Amino acid sequence: MSTNKPLFLYCLILLPIQTMADGATIDKIYHPYVEQLEWEAEWRMVQANKKPSSTEKRHQLHKLGIGNAVSETIFIEGYLIAEQSADESLTIKAYELEALWQLSEQGEFYMDYGILFEIEKADKYNAWEYGTTLLLEKEIGQFSATANLGLIYEWGNDIDNEWETSFALQTRYRYSPRFEPGLELYAGEDTRGAGPVIMGIERISLRKALRWELGAIFGLDNNTADYTLRAVVEFEF
Repeated sequence: MSTNKPLFLYCLILLPIQTMADGATIDKIYHPYVEQLEWEAEWRMVQANKKPSSTEKRHQLHKLGIGNAVSETIFIEGYLIAEQSADESLTIKAYELEALWQLSEQGEFYMDYGILFEIEKADKYNAWEYGTTLLLEKEIGQFSATANLGLIYEWGNDIDNEWETSFALQTRYRYSPRFEPGLELYAGEDTRGAGPVIMGIERISLRKALRWELGAIFGLDNNTADYTLRAVVEFEF
């Protein structure tokens, strides 16, 4: 991979992160790597548990996706997005297409980096989102730190056109491939949260593996849910 990366790639964070533009940024944190020839089936869930005084005490967001590494540096994935509130059934909310572009070889520079592009369309009304997220990762011994930085733009006939910023940070200790504890921090227009996470990978065969993540993120201000549970399961083949 070429080491002469143009400077404009770093500036893409100034363009229109990985969640809906309501300021709720707690979700999966992306790493800037692509596994060659890999297919992936993914399910993830984010459940926000709000204060007892809130009119909506619990809200779940589910994403079901299928993706493929179309080259050694590009991974494409499509998602079906559904949501469920405490007093409502699970309903389809939106559709999403994303592309992860790995821009450096692991260990090539001081930090590994990549970019995530996303486009999302609401299911039942004319609302769109486009996001660009800069992915940064640094390994220090058995510790690893990952940052997701970006902006999102939302537009449509039934919503206000707006920009929002998002930031997510994950630090983890690579105790073993099967168990990696860590901490996460999230910040957005209406979100401030932090909490523990655990993750791991179970190798099934040479080309097949099961990755998982579990996290509990606690609100740090009055606008954020008291605590948010998040889970990810990925089957790689």
